[in-house]
Amino acid sequence: MNVLFVCTGNTCRSPMAEAIFNVVWNGKGEAKSVGMFAAEGENAATNAIDVLKEHGIEINHRSKQMTKEDLDWAYLVLTMTTSHKNMLLNIYPGAADKIYTLKEYVNGLGNDSDVLDPYGGDINVYRSTFTELKELINRIYEK
Repeated sequence: MNVLFVCTGNTCRSPMAEAIFNVVWNGKGEAKSVGMFAAEGENAATNAIDVLKEHGIEINHRSKQMTKEDLDWAYLVLTMTTSHKNMLLNIYPGAADKIYTLKEYVNGLGNDSDVLDPYGGDINVYRSTFTELKELINRIYEK
């Protein structure tokens, strides 16, 4: 199963989600990540890299902006926020059947559908986001 994780700049949440997914799914699926407003070729945030390393996950990431080819590649598109989801639905209405927020896909519809954005935060904020992402991605695997 090809899963595309989408956030804003593709340096924090979505690269962390991609790395976690690829470890958890271990060859049974593949994840990529992109950003709605990503600057091409940026490294992942230092704190994101450090938190992943704390959990034995290596990442070699360069940011990438969302394209139609990314959407076509994906079986499932999981966004970090409702606003990311709504932007994608406006641009690609024909793909509505595969675009969800990560929390919506795992938990169903509800009030809290955004993953905490650690951008600009200290290492502990990134640790919280990692924990949130890991729990959600483990639940995708259970589905």
